[in-house]
Amino acid sequence: MTTTQSNSLVTQPANPVLRVPPADPEVAAAYFGASLAFHADVSDVAAALSAGGDPGFVVLDSRSTESWDQGHIPGAVHLPTALVPEQAEQLLDRSVPVVTYCWGPGCNGATRAAFALAQLGFQVKEMLGGFEYWAREGFEYETWEGRTVRDADPLTAPAGADDCGC
Repeated sequence: MTTTQSNSLVTQPANPVLRVPPADPEVAAAYFGASLAFHADVSDVAAALSAGGDPGFVVLDSRSTESWDQGHIPGAVHLPTALVPEQAEQLLDRSVPVVTYCWGPGCNGATRAAFALAQLGFQVKEMLGGFEYWAREGFEYETWEGRTVRDADPLTAPAGADDCGC
């Protein structure tokens, strides 16, 4: 669409997606590659934990005790975000990468915990989706009453498939 403003032509793209053009492929590859160095998704974490043996990382739940009691990933270490600076050294091995999670996409507790751990010298990734997507994708979790699992939400995981095919 072309409009006239004060005797000058302004050209706008046909849709809001392209108002800011995509990055050059080299820049995009660097950005997305870096993103993968900082993030892991729920399905990949679950696959690594269920493969048997040592997955090569530890999972850290950075939520409150009340949240932990409602449900957490089996085998996760519980360390609320606010306590990371004072307790991480006692609970974690600096030579083992840490994957942090909190409630879900609307919470940045896992990001803040990952930041605090990185400042202490730990290798760290954040699990995208948090506990919400762990439960929604139908993976087993623990509560104070024991282990449980929910049916997978078909909006987050394909029904009857082992993985999403990503």
